[in-house]
Amino acid sequence: MFVAPDPGLVRLRIALRAVIGVGLAVAVAELCGLSLAASITGGLAALLALFTVMDASVRAQTVTTALLPAAGFPVLALATTLHGLDLVRDAAFIAVVFCGVYARRWGPRGHALGIFAFMNFFITQFLHAVPAQLPELYGAVALALVAAAVVRFVLWPIERRTPPPAVPAGLPGTGLARPTTRQAFQAAAACTVALAVGQLVSDERWYWAVGTAWWIFVNTASRGETLVRGFRRVLGTVIGIVVGLLVAVPLQGAPLPTAVLVALCVFGIFYTAPVSYSWMMLAVTVMAGLLYGLLGVLDAGLLVLRLAETAVGAVCASLAVVIVLPVTTHATNDAWIQRVLWCVHVCTAEAAARLAGSPTADPTPHAKELELLLGRVRLSLAPLVHPLSPYRARKARARRVLALLDACAHEVRGLVSVASDPDASHDARLAAACWRVESAVEALTAPGADRPRKVTTAPATASAAPAGPPALAHVHGLERLLAELGEPLHTSPRSPLVGS
Repeated sequence: MFVAPDPGLVRLRIALRAVIGVGLAVAVAELCGLSLAASITGGLAALLALFTVMDASVRAQTVTTALLPAAGFPVLALATTLHGLDLVRDAAFIAVVFCGVYARRWGPRGHALGIFAFMNFFITQFLHAVPAQLPELYGAVALALVAAAVVRFVLWPIERRTPPPAVPAGLPGTGLARPTTRQAFQAAAACTVALAVGQLVSDERWYWAVGTAWWIFVNTASRGETLVRGFRRVLGTVIGIVVGLLVAVPLQGAPLPTAVLVALCVFGIFYTAPVSYSWMMLAVTVMAGLLYGLLGVLDAGLLVLRLAETAVGAVCASLAVVIVLPVTTHATNDAWIQRVLWCVHVCTAEAAARLAGSPTADPTPHAKELELLLGRVRLSLAPLVHPLSPYRARKARARRVLALLDACAHEVRGLVSVASDPDASHDARLAAACWRVESAVEALTAPGADRPRKVTTAPATASAAPAGPPALAHVHGLERLLAELGEPLHTSPRSPLVGS
């Protein structure tokens, strides 16, 4: 995690900005004389606003942030009003879960609003909020969103490449064929069982099981991704509880050191989230322990109970993705890989057009998109390359695909760099090579291309090309790599790779 690349220190700056935004929200709530519960609510609302709003443009992010109260305030009112009406409250919670996940079909905005709605219901259970506290909670959330928006859009705006959604565009469908609809039913089923079992474990802290099941589904698109995320969540929680026993319990809610450590946890959540879910969960678990310390209810038994509830939620989520309308890992992987391949083709074509003198061609945005898509492919293939995966042939195949796609990205970066040179020259052979790249991508992504068939070797022009301009060398490299991708992509997933 500490050696993970951070180009432009974007992760570091976003994490520091989050600490400032959350700290400002809590400070404003305290200066306004709000209660401790309201201040905690405001801090969590600011954290969510900074963490979940991921639209592609700053204007869209501003609109989504402004819409958060429309999703959160009605849920706050519902959750506090139903305090003490257990069965009705439970049914309402599951309805919020279903709607929150279903909203992901509308892209990043639906995703953010769904998370914010769910967490507002969750926070009321965490704080045991009652209707009399509702005006104060509304005020805290409103102040927090304003503080977060000021920090994000005025004081410290940061250009950030928005990652692709969890569900690739290559998985079309309507009704139950739509992956987001299936996930809504899966999450609702998982949270229903987690709620019931969680209440058997503890009639006061059952919501941790529901929260675990919910968050395991966030930013996952397949059965395999969800199973791996569940494992990582439990691992991060276990380590976080050990740290909490050593740090949070001895503090017993001492205000100043607790505030400093909560700020460190906020930093850790934002800094580690893009690269390690386990590390992020460690920070979340420690922060939860510190908040319980502020509320005066923290002890070692409570942290152990949190681990038990986390295990319940993780098991329920794992069973749901296997039993309830499963979305296969293979279908998701294939859709993401096809998007990467087409992005490689577009980058190549744009670079060639730029070298040919086109004033409008620009491969740079497509190269940035390629990096984001590759990150999503790595996440999608994580279940297959996980150390605990028992499928050796599939693991070897996934690793080879990742290596070849990374090599393709390296060639694309080189090609884009050459194309950005105003003195670079166009070679007549480049157009023919780019056409062969297009043909190779079409062959790899054609319908039925995943069926076993004979794998062709790299064309002679790619393997024995004469020396030429650097751009041509990069395109020849792409030809060779695309030809090599034929074997892992076109043969049966259960078949051993040649030479393995």
